[in-house]
Amino acid sequence: MLFAAYGFADHRHGSLQVAEQGHAPGGPRRQVMPKPFGKGQMTEEDKWQYLVELDERLLQGGVILSEWATFLIKDADTAFVGGAHLASIITALAGVETHLRAEGGSKKQRLIELIDESDIEEDLKQELQILRQYRNKWVHVADPWDDDALLESPDDHESELEEMARRCAVALRRTIYTNPWI
Repeated sequence: MLFAAYGFADHRHGSLQVAEQGHAPGGPRRQVMPKPFGKGQMTEEDKWQYLVELDERLLQGGVILSEWATFLIKDADTAFVGGAHLASIITALAGVETHLRAEGGSKKQRLIELIDESDIEEDLKQELQILRQYRNKWVHVADPWDDDALLESPDDHESELEEMARRCAVALRRTIYTNPWI
């Protein structure tokens, strides 16, 4: 088990370090109002900064993460910054699932059950279910030959994927920072 927070300031290099934030224990959680962005508006550096700002807003104290969760979070972040939005969505939700399982979920529970039975806030549960369903439509393609919409407007799909990847980055952090170690 990892007894450190993912070193977000240095996560481009995959390092881990103990992270402490200057928030008062038990103090009110600040709402994250992520900056909207569209395709091509943010550089990779801007995206790293966006993730760091999310961490600074959401982390109160420190967290204990398993090595598996840490690895998945780092890969989700790397995919997000690199513009691999679908990979970011899939990996971020795998990180959520791994973290919820580490927080007391059963090895046999599916993500839908882990979310429903977790102690996270109701609005976060709803958001994770929306993101899980979105991921499922890409992972479990019902009719692979029904691809006209994808062929006719790939930019629309990319924009949608980018927005959902951003939402996954927020939901992932809200999930892993739910029970901070202070």
